[in-house]
Amino acid sequence: MSANWKSVALTVLLAALASGGGAWLGAGWMMKRHETPGLHDIVHRKLDLKPEQDARLDAIEARFAAQRQQLEADVRAANRELADAIAASKGDSPEVRAAVDHFHDAMGALQKATIAHVFEMRAVLTPDQARAFDREIAGALTQEPR
Repeated sequence: MSANWKSVALTVLLAALASGGGAWLGAGWMMKRHETPGLHDIVHRKLDLKPEQDARLDAIEARFAAQRQQLEADVRAANRELADAIAASKGDSPEVRAAVDHFHDAMGALQKATIAHVFEMRAVLTPDQARAFDREIAGALTQEPR
C-alpha cells in the first residue's frame, strides 16, 4: 500500500510541476506577444530609413539612453523614498505626501524627456515616415492591455 501512495504522490507532484511550468511559459508567451513595441523597433523595423537617417537616429538614441538611465534611477530612488515613508508612518503623513510628490516629479521628468526624445527623432524623418511614426506611436500609447 505504501508503494501505491508514493506512486500517487509522485504523480500528483509531477502533474503540479508540469501544469505550473506550462502556465508560467504560457503567461510569458502571452505577455511577450502583446507587449507594446518599443520606440527603437518602431523606427528601425517599421520605417524605411536611409543610412544617414539611421546614423542620426542612432546618435539621438545613444544620448537619450544615458539620460533615461539617470531619470529611471531617480524614479527608483523616489519609489524607495515612498516605501520608506510608508513603512515609517502610521498613515498619510507629511513625509508620505512629500515622497508621493517626489515620485510624481521623477515620473513627470522621465515622461517629459521621453516625449522630447520622440519629437527629436521625428524631426529626422521624412513627412511620410513621420506620419507612419505618428500612427505607430499613437497606437502604442492607446493600446489596451489584453
